[in-house]
Amino acid sequence: MKVARHEKIMELIEQYDIDTQEELAARLNEAGFKVTQATVSRDIRALKMTKVAGENGKSRYAILKENSSALGDKYTRVLHDAVTHIDVGMNLVVIKTVPGMAMGVAAALDALNWEEILGCIAGDDTVMCAARTPEQAEAAQQKLRNILKIKN
Repeated sequence: MKVARHEKIMELIEQYDIDTQEELAARLNEAGFKVTQATVSRDIRALKMTKVAGENGKSRYAILKENSSALGDKYTRVLHDAVTHIDVGMNLVVIKTVPGMAMGVAAALDALNWEEILGCIAGDDTVMCAARTPEQAEAAQQKLRNILKIKN
């Protein structure tokens, strides 16, 4: 069932500019898949979906293609386009983004597989990345600042 649902999700995001989990859940339910927002959230992470700018300027979901040779550039572009502020509190890196882009930033950071970052949690415009130590959080912040060419 999960494989069929994932295939339907890929079909739906190609066909429609879907920009919320609720809209995706509604379209899946219309297609005969009984899903909750929590299920859709897990599917989004499993499929490595992120939000990108649509043709009309509105954000929409897209699937990151891992086999692309330019993948690092795509992640860097997402970070450049979305991140507005970075700060550290103990072992957490707190990243502010433009509204609606936190999940894309979290997915990009997760995909970069930095040893300093254990994992990321995203809201609408804030990402919290956990590190094991305050030193690793500082190192992750510095890496991100270097990518974004932000001076300390």
